[in-house]
Amino acid sequence: MSAVAEAPLPIQMTDAAAKKVKTLITEEENPELKLRVYITGGGCSGFQYGFTFDEKINEGDTVVEKNGVTMVIDPMSLQYLVGGSVDYSEGLEGSRFLVTNPNATTTCGCGSSFSI
Repeated sequence: MSAVAEAPLPIQMTDAAAKKVKTLITEEENPELKLRVYITGGGCSGFQYGFTFDEKINEGDTVVEKNGVTMVIDPMSLQYLVGGSVDYSEGLEGSRFLVTNPNATTTCGCGSSFSI
């Protein structure tokens, strides 16, 4: 009898990101909310990251659960994010969600735009 190993997730969410998402969902008083991460065209470098809250999981979405919260990514965006992680940072430059993306060949100074 062999054990079935879980496949590694194509993208990770850090504890800091999960904690912030949980705080924001609590403030919104809607436990159905999920963090949706997506890629759009534009920004300084060609593509930019986007974050929003969504109540539903669409067909084909990748679902990442961490510490009681859910992050979803559509298939089109996921192809640019495989191997990356979503983090949350608070510092002198403000607070924001950040994506660490090993697929990005260049990024801009704002950290929300990249090219492949």
